[in-house]
Amino acid sequence: MITTFRRGVAAASLAFAVLTPTAAHADEYTLTEAITSLPIAQEIRDGYKRELYPHWKDDDKNGCTARNDVLIAEAIEAPTVGAGCSLTGGVWHSYYDDVLIQGAAGVDIDHMVPLAEVHDSGGYGWTTERRRRYANDLGSDVTLVGVTARSNRQKSDQDPSTWMPAATVRCRYIGEWVATKHRWGLAVDQAEREALLSYAAGCPNATLAFDRAN
Repeated sequence: MITTFRRGVAAASLAFAVLTPTAAHADEYTLTEAITSLPIAQEIRDGYKRELYPHWKDDDKNGCTARNDVLIAEAIEAPTVGAGCSLTGGVWHSYYDDVLIQGAAGVDIDHMVPLAEVHDSGGYGWTTERRRRYANDLGSDVTLVGVTARSNRQKSDQDPSTWMPAATVRCRYIGEWVATKHRWGLAVDQAEREALLSYAAGCPNATLAFDRAN
């Protein structure tokens, strides 16, 4: 099975749980099936600007931005939450490079599928509201992930054909990438598809469950 740290599970204890559906209408595939069932399309970077995807909003009206919601959920040692959802202290695990991060300021929240890649892969045709929902997606445990600034900068807007995290977590990473593309109805280009299939060959018997965003 593709496995992932679930939000709220202590990474320090190396406890894993299966990446499971988060909605009633979830689908389950082998990892290879999930990759081959994604539509193939040439990427279109037509007028992409980061501000087209309003991010770090408080869409659930709980007083914390989506960034801070993810930080609170993924902390392996909880931060202190102060006025205005300010965060003090806390420890996080960046699974891309297996680094522990002390303090929220050192954590980047990565969009598993970067905003530019989302735009290229179908987001260019989305409404502003759908773009906002992707950029602040708290309905999935894998769309947003806390990592080191260094790994986030290295990844930038690259897809798995040109960037991957540490070899030990690649099965997890491609599972989460593919689940996110399915959840948001995004396409892959030919090079991306070939890279995903190549990496999936190293993940025998992996299965993947995901839900679909409205």
